[in-house]
Amino acid sequence: MTDEFAAYRRTVGGVSFTDVGEGPVTLFVHGVFTNGRLWRNCVQLLSHRRRCISVDLPGHGHTPPLGEPSVWGLADAVDTVIRELDLHDIHLVGNDTGGAVAQVVLTRDPQLFTSFALTNCDTEGNFPPPAFRPAVWAARAGLLRAAAPLAKRPKLGKQIYRTGYQDVSAVPDDVITDYLTPTLGSREGVRFMTALLSSMTPELLAPIRPGLSACKVPTAIVWGTGDIFFRRHWADWLVDLIPGASGVVEVPGARLFFPDERAHELVDALEAHWVSGQTGDETQRG
Repeated sequence: MTDEFAAYRRTVGGVSFTDVGEGPVTLFVHGVFTNGRLWRNCVQLLSHRRRCISVDLPGHGHTPPLGEPSVWGLADAVDTVIRELDLHDIHLVGNDTGGAVAQVVLTRDPQLFTSFALTNCDTEGNFPPPAFRPAVWAARAGLLRAAAPLAKRPKLGKQIYRTGYQDVSAVPDDVITDYLTPTLGSREGVRFMTALLSSMTPELLAPIRPGLSACKVPTAIVWGTGDIFFRRHWADWLVDLIPGASGVVEVPGARLFFPDERAHELVDALEAHWVSGQTGDETQRG
């Protein structure tokens, strides 16, 4: 696979990630059918003043299928990176299923985190969202293998990302290939994705609700309003649930993968969040 940050790629405990720049540790977590390259434009904007770590979750990008194929197993992989790199004072950012993974990671040890940020993502009660349920049903019916040819035909593969991007034609073909090859391009990848998608249920994230409802880590909710998967009311739900959340920053018309195609707007919102968080003291955490 191609990689803008190949020189900065590392692996710990079988989990691949890029580690670019110096400064406050900023950890990015992607969702299903993408990988750490989703954050490439954010990293380009931030890495001259922050240490940007973009994880490839199991079965995605450069990380092979490993561990339990569920949100809990994906969170274990992120925990592995945090533990092996001895990270602390982390600014955690999640998108899509990676937002659900980030919620799990945060609630396991909130003292490790200086700030938290969620973009359009899964939550308790919306996991998977209705618009994504056909993919889950297809996985449970054993039909993901039929999509394997898309991994070798990026222009056709782009069609399945049309609902997640405002202008998928502007996404480089190699990015789409890198998204699809690990998830659909091999039997092992298809088996892992089939199990991962099949594990999704609306109440799966219920066990972390107490942790989120007690979490005072300063939290930004940055939400694209044009997303068919994660409607605005789920952003409000998160604000009501998480004490550290201060409100919703809207990105008008943005769709699910706006961290890629509208990175400037996300980075502006994140930097405003980080600056405002500096006024708080250590008692705000956890």
